[in-house]
Parts: sequence; structure tokens; C-alpha cells
Amino acid sequence: MICILVRHALVRIAARLALLGVVAFLAACGSLPAFKQMPATLSLPPDAATPLAKIVAASTPPGEHSGFRLMPLGVYSLDARIELARRAQHTLDVQYYVIANDGAGGLLLRTLKEAALRGVRVRLLIDDLYTASTDQMLLALTATPNVEVRLFNPFCCARGSLAGRFAASAFDIHRLNHRMHNKLFIADGVMAVAGGRNIADEYFTLNSAQNFIDMDALVVGRVIAELATIFDGYWNSEEVYPIAAIVQPYAGRTVMASDFDARVGIGGPAPKVVLPPADVLGYGPIGEEFDAGRVGFLWGVAHAVADPPAKLRYMTGEEAFATSVTARFWQQLLTAENEVVLTSPYLVPGERGMAGFKQLRDWGVDVTLLTNSLAANDEPLVHSGYARYREKLLTEGVDLYELSPARTTRNKRLGIFGSSLGRLHAKTAVVDKRLVFLGSVNLDPRSATQNTELGIAVQSPQLAREMLRIINISKLESAYRVRIDPPTGKLEWLSMDEDQEIVLYDEPESSWLQRLKINLLGPLVPEDLL
Repeated sequence: MICILVRHALVRIAARLALLGVVAFLAACGSLPAFKQMPATLSLPPDAATPLAKIVAASTPPGEHSGFRLMPLGVYSLDARIELARRAQHTLDVQYYVIANDGAGGLLLRTLKEAALRGVRVRLLIDDLYTASTDQMLLALTATPNVEVRLFNPFCCARGSLAGRFAASAFDIHRLNHRMHNKLFIADGVMAVAGGRNIADEYFTLNSAQNFIDMDALVVGRVIAELATIFDGYWNSEEVYPIAAIVQPYAGRTVMASDFDARVGIGGPAPKVVLPPADVLGYGPIGEEFDAGRVGFLWGVAHAVADPPAKLRYMTGEEAFATSVTARFWQQLLTAENEVVLTSPYLVPGERGMAGFKQLRDWGVDVTLLTNSLAANDEPLVHSGYARYREKLLTEGVDLYELSPARTTRNKRLGIFGSSLGRLHAKTAVVDKRLVFLGSVNLDPRSATQNTELGIAVQSPQLAREMLRIINISKLESAYRVRIDPPTGKLEWLSMDEDQEIVLYDEPESSWLQRLKINLLGPLVPEDLL
């Protein structure tokens, strides 16, 4: 599974290293370059004459601030990125935690190269944690004119595997525990895609084994300038290195554009993304509206926030939290007067989060949380961190729902999952049916004090209405409601099947081995690693 946070990798890799006994030997293998030649570059001013700028101008009512088109359907979200890249004329600024070596990753990278060959300046920034299978392809991409690729917080050496990377940097774990979890795609300085999706098949319902329910938005308007400033801050930060300073071609070869072409099959026709005629909100493929010259958006006042790239480098844990997207996310939640509805795939509130939820409930605010069940969670040990707080949340009066893989597979409204497992990955919140928050931040300790994150807050009752509609589809049709049975004090999981209430008394759809693992190992994992 590609979309796992570094906490999961650390647990597994530490076990392997202990067995191999090679940590001390490999730790001395190398270090990052002491000097890097990396000229600062900034976002270019938008050109009103570009096709995308003309579409934005035609789509924007007088006096509006920022526009949003929610994209709950994975294939629509992938298609939006491809359409933007194909229509861009000046710039593409792209920032991701993961770009996988698979169909979706290859298609996007191919499209970026094609844009560069048209004269578009492409700046591609990727976190280095999961580049073991892509760094040679990314290095080869830089042989294309107008393309620059940079790595965030890179590993120094032993780059052929994730285990080898950590082994070779065993005394540098504090630095490497700091990852860039942001997701952002800006075209011509006038349109962006932001939200929770990385670039891999499972985020776009293209994986045969497991796929995510997730959320992105197509964004236009004044908030684009804020997103561009955030991108520039990361692009020029001390944590970033040009890929050529870190990655060497295999066998001392010269980096050649043909190497990239061979890897993504650029000599043949581009793969086609099969699109349904409409998504659950009634919107059609975005390309059709681009062709018509006008796009329907929902409008509101929006602001983008991101963690500083140097999070923790010069900060204590408390200072990192104070400047974090998580802290500003909680500031928005605590403005609620009536209700908060929140989705987070990794839900480990900690004592600070529990105090926030208790405060909301003391004020009489209804709180609804949707997260993954044990069966839906791609890492059971993370579920153990959530399970520590589950009964406390219920006791405070929180309405708690856990996603069911089986019910998600049967529910076709958010994508065709086939026989694959359905998992939650959307990070969203709605406050008082007026304020929407979406982005990359999970409600867990890692997002709060370790990873960098990106979020957008939007004041828009219309957008809130659409977001609640999407959340309710998962909550009511694809999830279990969790409650405490008053007579016994034990947990129960409720669902409705064919108008009949079903009550379960163990973690639903989970195996005895999964339950044993979290019961035995869960209490041993420090919460700040979750």
C-alpha cells in the first residue's frame, strides 16, 4: 500500500534492521551534499490571454472571491489534472507526497513532459520517502527542457529500497521523520487542484485490490495567489534539493530523455481515463466545460494555510503545533455554534483533541466523526491509537461512524470499487453548514507536529451543503455507527441492510489476527508515532 505515513514505515523497517544487524555499518555510508546549486524561482504572474485564464474570467461573477468544484469521484479528479496539464501554456507547479510508478503516476508524468515540450515551465516537488521506485524516472524527466524536479528532505544514499534508506540514515531519523504531506497542482497561476489525493491508482479507483474514498477540489479565484506563495516557500526552502544532487543514473549513464519515454510508454497513445457521464453531485467531466469556455463553481471567501517547510527544524513540539495547519484547523472548529461534521482516515485526537471535542460538546455543539474501521484501515496499529479514545468520544456524546469496506464496495455512488477494498482517505470538515475545510491534514499527532500539511478554509453555505451531501453518502450508506450498549457498557456497531438494523459486537469485517495484533502491539506503540 503506497499511502502509508512514515510512522508505519518506521515500525516495519526497525524490525527488519534489528534482524539484519546492519544499522551501525550502513549508517556511515554517506550524507547529504554540503552545498547545493539551487537558484530560487518564483511563480510567474498569470497571463490573462491564456485559455485557462479566459475560462476563469468567463466563469467568475463580479465581486466573487474564490470558486470551488468538489471532486468526490476519483477518475474525475485524475482527469481534471490531466486536462489542466494539457491546456496549460505558461506554468505548472506540482507538489505531492507520493507519485507512484503505476498507471496514474505514469500518465501524469507523461502529461507534464508533453506540456514542457510545448514550452510550459514545469516545477515538480516530491517528498522523498516513497521515491525508491521512481527516482530514476524522475531524474530522466529532468533531461526535458523546461522541467525541474526537486526532492523534499531527501535520503542520502542506499536509495534502492525504503529499508536500505532508513538503515543508511539510522542516526538521522529525527530529520527524516519530518515529511511533506502536501498535495497541490497549479496551472498557469489561475487554476489549482487541492485536497487529499496523492498520485497513485488507488486514489482514482483504478487499483484492483484497494481504493480510497477521497476528496479534491478544482479551485479558482483569489486563493490561488495564496497557494502559489505557499508552493514557492516550499520550492525554495532549505529542506529541498535538486534531484540531480541526490540521485545518480544507474551504472554511471548519462541522464537521457529517452529513458523517461521508455518508462512511461510515450511512444504510444496516451492511456484513456474512462469517465462516467456524471458524478454523484450531477457534474460532468470537467473537460466538457473547459471546451465550452465556462465552468460552474460554488463561491465563497477562502484562505489557504500550510505548515512551514522547516517544521521542527528550529522548533520544539509545542512551537511546531502552534504554527501548524492542525492548530488553525482547531481554531476553525472551535467557532462552531451548532454542529461539526468531520472526516479523518487516521483519527488519533490525543488529549489536546479530546479537550477540544469536550469543549464543543459542553457548548451544546453536535459533533459527528467519520473514520476508518479496523477492517478499512491500511495499518492496524494506527487503529489502536484511535481505539484508545473511541469510548471517551462516545461518552462525550460524539456521533461516531466507521467506514465498512464491504458496504463501500457495494455502494457505487462514489466510484466503482469492483471487488477491491474500500478505504477512507478524505480529510474534510464542515462547521455550522457554512464553513468548509479540506486539504491533507489528518487528525493525529503526526499531522500536528511532524509532517507538513496544506489546508483551505472556505466560507460558503453552498459548498458546505455539497460537502455534507458527500459525507452523508459514506456515513449513512457505507459505514457502521458505533455506540456503547448501556446495559453492558460494551461497544456495538450498527448498520442498516435492506431496511433491517444489524448489530455487531466485535470489530466488523476484521480477522482474529488483526484484532490480536492491535490488542498485543497497539499499547506498545508511542502515541507520537501514530
